Amino acid sequence: MLKPKLLAVAALVVAMGAGCVGGSKGLSSEDKEKLAAYVVEGEPADIPHKVDINFENKIHLIGYKAEPEVAKPGTEMKITWYWRCDDALDEGWSLFTHVHDEVADKSDNLDWVGPIRENRDNKMILGPSRWEKGKTYLDQQTYKVPEWVKGSELTFMLGIWKGNARLRVVTGANDGDNRAIAAKIKTGITVPPPQELHTEAVPGVSLIKLAATEKITIDGKSDDRAWGGAPILGPFVDVGTGKLNTSFPVNATAKVAYDEANLYVLAEIQSADVVGGWNEADKKKDEWTVAGQPKCWTKDAVEIMIEPDDNGNNQNYYELQFSPQNKVFHTQYDEYNLPKVDPNGPFGHEDWDPKLKSAVVVHGKLLPSYDGVGKSDGGTTGYTVEVAIPFSSFNKPGQHAPKPGESWRLNFYAMRQNGGVAWSPILGKGNFHKAERFGRVTFSVPGAAGPVITSPAMGAALGLLPDGGRRDTGMAGRIPRFRLPGAIPPPGPATE
Repeated sequence: MLKPKLLAVAALVVAMGAGCVGGSKGLSSEDKEKLAAYVVEGEPADIPHKVDINFENKIHLIGYKAEPEVAKPGTEMKITWYWRCDDALDEGWSLFTHVHDEVADKSDNLDWVGPIRENRDNKMILGPSRWEKGKTYLDQQTYKVPEWVKGSELTFMLGIWKGNARLRVVTGANDGDNRAIAAKIKTGITVPPPQELHTEAVPGVSLIKLAATEKITIDGKSDDRAWGGAPILGPFVDVGTGKLNTSFPVNATAKVAYDEANLYVLAEIQSADVVGGWNEADKKKDEWTVAGQPKCWTKDAVEIMIEPDDNGNNQNYYELQFSPQNKVFHTQYDEYNLPKVDPNGPFGHEDWDPKLKSAVVVHGKLLPSYDGVGKSDGGTTGYTVEVAIPFSSFNKPGQHAPKPGESWRLNFYAMRQNGGVAWSPILGKGNFHKAERFGRVTFSVPGAAGPVITSPAMGAALGLLPDGGRRDTGMAGRIPRFRLPGAIPPPGPATE
């Protein structure tokens, strides 16, 4: 039995160990040497940007350094966060970083990026549960600013999480959900003032049901006679402004048709580079969902959103995506973006089976990765996606094949690395799922008025003049009928 004096010494040793919660405990000599540069005693005096965000009086975020200070789309930046440990945390806590662009209304997740966040058995090698009181930890992250960024600045939000819990932000800038608003990094983009944004009217098209003799063969080609009479939707536009695409490297048009059984879509993608991937023999965790579907939106893809009614309320809607290799992602959502589990799903109900047919033809060379983008030999022009989607696939309560005069909400996107251009712009009102911004497709029958398209972008492309005249663009006769918004009322009730 230990004597009282020895008991006191033992208790002190235990208390001191608890005050460090690991620190370097459990790390190999090699790990300690590798991570030594990211741990300093006290608080550095040379922090370029100081902040003071207090997490439950245990951890303080005290500043950051950004290199470069202005990070344009396509630029790789390095950002270092300075965390001061004021008290020990118990086991299981990790760091998170969320990056958000308000104009594009899109976000990135950098939770596991950086030397001290290296994943070891689903734990960060030097996460906050290993931190020692009195020390400052340099949390260094690299980030390539995506091409989809549209805003003048990116907001970086940080926090500390375990399971479903987050450490509470006691003081300092935060979003009300215990995410510290740690930094706003300039992108060098000039955002037009609100009055310069495109009209908020959504585009619409009226379709004439195909005759029994008109057949569409799903082969990735546009040579079926039925496609010759189908209206052209596009050219696609900037999702944030609704203006013609002048900067995004991919553009597109689409055609839509229908018969008794199917909705048909033909998407023509224009791009000097076409990128594939999705090697099923070597499934990378970040390229596939937990349900085993390709995350097509992270590379080159065509995306189709379908809400089988005219409500635009995101109730019981569907998402389809097709890669240049005809890899298909399909799911159904109960409401706006829900259910969803980041970062690898499931996204919605991925077990929904649309029983569709699809085919893709690449016009030129298919690149295996983005390493070759921008080095094209000039022989690649894009790819064509052709799809037949059975109306019987839309089987939620109240859903049915469209009746004459009914309208559905649809949108079409040409994607590259989680960005894209669209038939109907979102205008900053949400992300690509925002059904109130989907265009209207009205189903008609022979004998009704011919296909009518409402789209300012199409008007610009066809050379339509404000007084109804037409400039010669070499596209005469390709569109059965055309009206600018306001010339005809949009099909269905006006909800915008």
